[in-house]
Amino acid sequence: MSTIDWIILFTTLISIVAYGVWKTRGTNSMDSYLRGDSTKWWTIGLSIMATQASAITFLSTPGQAYTDGMRFIQFYFGLPIAMIIISVFFLPMYYKLKVYTAYEFLENRFDLKTRLLAAFIFLVQRGLAAGITIYAPAIILSTLLGWRLGYTTTVIGLLVIIYTVSGGTKAVTQTQKQQMAVMMGGMILAGILVITSLPTNVSFFNAMHIAGKMGKLNVVNFEFDLSDRYNFWSGMTGAVFLFMSYFGTDQSQVQRYLSGKSLTESRLGLMMNGLLKVPMQFIILFVGVMVFVFYQYNQPPIFFNEPIRQEMTNSEGAEAFQKLQQNYDQVFQEKKLAINGLNQSVIDGNESSIIESSNLVNDLQLKSDAVRNEAKELIGKTLPGAETNDKDYIFMNFVMNNLPIGVVGLLFAVIFSAAMSSTSSELNALGSTTTIDFYKRNINKTAVDKHYLHSSKLFTLLWGIIAILFASYLSLFENLIQAVNLIGSLFYPTVLGIFVVAFFFKQIGSNAVFYAALLSQAVIILIHYLNTLEKAGIFTMGFLWYNALGCILVVLFGFILQPMIGKKARNTP
Repeated sequence: MSTIDWIILFTTLISIVAYGVWKTRGTNSMDSYLRGDSTKWWTIGLSIMATQASAITFLSTPGQAYTDGMRFIQFYFGLPIAMIIISVFFLPMYYKLKVYTAYEFLENRFDLKTRLLAAFIFLVQRGLAAGITIYAPAIILSTLLGWRLGYTTTVIGLLVIIYTVSGGTKAVTQTQKQQMAVMMGGMILAGILVITSLPTNVSFFNAMHIAGKMGKLNVVNFEFDLSDRYNFWSGMTGAVFLFMSYFGTDQSQVQRYLSGKSLTESRLGLMMNGLLKVPMQFIILFVGVMVFVFYQYNQPPIFFNEPIRQEMTNSEGAEAFQKLQQNYDQVFQEKKLAINGLNQSVIDGNESSIIESSNLVNDLQLKSDAVRNEAKELIGKTLPGAETNDKDYIFMNFVMNNLPIGVVGLLFAVIFSAAMSSTSSELNALGSTTTIDFYKRNINKTAVDKHYLHSSKLFTLLWGIIAILFASYLSLFENLIQAVNLIGSLFYPTVLGIFVVAFFFKQIGSNAVFYAALLSQAVIILIHYLNTLEKAGIFTMGFLWYNALGCILVVLFGFILQPMIGKKARNTP
């Protein structure tokens, strides 16, 4: 990067950290630290969106669209429904009980062990996710500077820890307004620059045609398939349950809207998220699709992780890799001619020619993908331990090599800002849950307010250190955005099931729901294990379906166990 880019990047990051520390100076009570000040609905909405929009969203989602098209957007179709359910059933109870964490409600409805189980599952799930949200931008910094990954994760983690520990919930909420402005402004600018970088004879309309004919505008798929992660039905069922879990029971989100001035303000903030999140994700995915179209006219690398690609040129497999590169270049030139033919057919409006050109282009794209897969296999054999999945490097590679000076720094600031916004919420929630649900409730019940304030800061710091350590030893999943959703889908269903029983099934008591939750968690883990053996033809289920299945199992097991081991159910306060 240029000096100007570095200045823009670090000025943005340091300004956000300094603003968070300055804005929250004088926070000296546990209530202010954990709940923040009374927040307006639009600030709540931005904070909720910024919490979910981690660096993974901006780093990984364009790469997802580049390789798999727009179909990931279906994952968000159920979000507005989930927001309505939470606003109607979850929020009033949280406000009525004036809780610090969502899990306090479970003790009122069931008992202490059920509260601690849900809180423990949250700590495990969110602790893992916090490591991933630090790891994502660390990939970028390690690539740019040539630093070891452990150093870069430490830098990112420390930036977040400084203002999160200093100001708590208020610091998180205040800084997320600026972070959202940087994030969305940068991505919209990136989209505009991608489109304007296309050849002069390729209009926006023509680019859309090319993307559509190459299968990248696959926005909706109504085919019902349990093995398909992203279709309309998984988005309207499994994803609804996932969003209910995340926004309704995950303390990193609950803490955002519990800071509202009133129940109405919190509801409006949630609905703002429900209305704006889908268009936001659509824009980010669409940028990835336009990057794909851009690379139909400009030679893309055979492998997007540049350090590994450079390492291959000096390895024992260099000669074989060079031959694959030559084949890849040749296929690209043939495909470029075919793309130009398709573009001209679109301009002429010749339908038969469009069909013929589309078939040729897609055949050549398959050849190109096959060569890329061969290159990945060769990298895996030549460089044992090297990560052969390069989806998460696609957008970063495009930004570094094709955008003008100044914009590069801004877009890296987007990714770092997103990492900071999401990680700060996670650490804030982890510290709050540890303090309220474990330390204050079970270890030190009678300390003064100031003691719990200091305890919250200490636990937030400790969770930050744990997240940094986890991130330092994390390797890439299939891609990062799917890794986060997978972790959530493994643990969220059980917690959501407990809350669903608490709200809707008064006849199920504490013992029954506790053991039902344990059984459900075991079943979900078993199903995921069987999914990992899908190549052996044993079992196949898209992980988004875990969310609906796990929640339903908690309810079902609860009804079965209640007559055998259940205590009389408490009435909800």
